[in-house]
Amino acid sequence: MRGRTPTRAERLHMDLVRGLGCIACRQQTGQRTPRERTAIHHCDGKTKEGCHYKTLPLCFDHHQGGASEGQFISRHPWKARFETEYGTEKELLEQTRLELEYPF
Repeated sequence: MRGRTPTRAERLHMDLVRGLGCIACRQQTGQRTPRERTAIHHCDGKTKEGCHYKTLPLCFDHHQGGASEGQFISRHPWKARFETEYGTEKELLEQTRLELEYPF
């Protein structure tokens, strides 16, 4: 899906988010996924104002390569099951912001 091109500040933010490693893997194992294996999940699409700041760090399996159950529950297309297992996107977004030590 194509979206609005991120600004320099938005690219920096998404790079910092990616550096946290997959938020779901950390919940499961306590291990940090390497940056190069971490993707960005946009919680509010890719075209709205501020959309690139509403992002979560997910590995490929937790983003879209896993299943509806088992070790890797994918956000796409199993949002409800993913949120039951790991928390809502709103909760995970707040956790991500806290880990980045953002004041908001």
